[in-house]
Amino acid sequence: MTKILSIVGARPQFIKLAPLQDELSKQHESIILHTGQHYDTEMSQLLFDQLHIPSPDYNLGIGSGSQGTQTGKMLEGIESALLKEEPDIVIVFGDTNSTIAGSLAATKLHIPVVHVEAGLRSFNRRMPEEINRVLTDHCSDILFAPTVSAVTNLEKEGITENVHNVGDIMYDAIIRNLPIAKATSTILDNLGLSQGSYDVLTIHRQENTDERNNLVNIIETLVKSEEKIIFPVHPRTIKYLHEYGLSDKVRDSFIKMIRPLGYLDFLHLVANANKILTDSGGVQKEAYLLEKPCITLRNETEWVETVEDGWNILVGSNQEHIISAMEHFCPSGQTKNHYGYGDSAKKIVTVIDNYLTKSLIREN
Repeated sequence: MTKILSIVGARPQFIKLAPLQDELSKQHESIILHTGQHYDTEMSQLLFDQLHIPSPDYNLGIGSGSQGTQTGKMLEGIESALLKEEPDIVIVFGDTNSTIAGSLAATKLHIPVVHVEAGLRSFNRRMPEEINRVLTDHCSDILFAPTVSAVTNLEKEGITENVHNVGDIMYDAIIRNLPIAKATSTILDNLGLSQGSYDVLTIHRQENTDERNNLVNIIETLVKSEEKIIFPVHPRTIKYLHEYGLSDKVRDSFIKMIRPLGYLDFLHLVANANKILTDSGGVQKEAYLLEKPCITLRNETEWVETVEDGWNILVGSNQEHIISAMEHFCPSGQTKNHYGYGDSAKKIVTVIDNYLTKSLIREN
């Protein structure tokens, strides 16, 4: 039995791991390493519990820190685990510091790297996530792209071998979990909400939280809008809301700040919302797959299909653009199957199996 080690550290990665873990565990020894990049209980352990992911075999407990400090600590911890386990393959997901640390550690130890969600580009090199994406793709031995445009991006960078468009594994997760969320979540009752009576807001990107003017513009605009908005607050964001003197303004408005939600509650909340306002790539995509209008608080997006199809509008932190979108943005086109058919996990495991078989034949 081959040994596969998956590296995760942030909420979207836990969600992507769940359907893949189901498939991997059928025929491989599957080891999970959690870097501890997201350490809030609601953003970490609750997700493992709700998504029925086995407890991590390793939890590095890295926590927050500067880009260099966090990535450096991860590299050290991941390398130690890889030397001990000697896996046949390492899987990394997305674009976080956990992703780049995992791909670098594995590459330097000559362990094949699999990148799930390869080829995405915002073309904004000021975003740490963009640097992580590009470097990880150029370290990887197998690249699983979620869309045609992602494959095209890789081709433009000269990456054409072992690239596979398998669709988006987040779609697997939504198909798997939306019925469970509908049957079990009490979030609407808990918050006194009815379907379509509220918007959902998420903010966590450094370009918004760490840039005072951006966060002030966004929050003050949403306060003035007097729209009913549910705002699950990221741990880093709450720090800056206090630092910039915005917390009281939010509390005195129609915006309701709540703690980060478990995945099932958040999925149910988004599925029943009127509009979504976010700077998260994953939430943009979830909104599209759930056919919810999305107002993206950034100037670019990796998920270009959502904009091209008219279900996502980019407004950055511009007050006039935000207000205009809240008042007038109403998608009229149809969503399309850019992100596959919900069978990404099976396709990924099939490709990995074929790769391992060919590697074994070459060795013998």
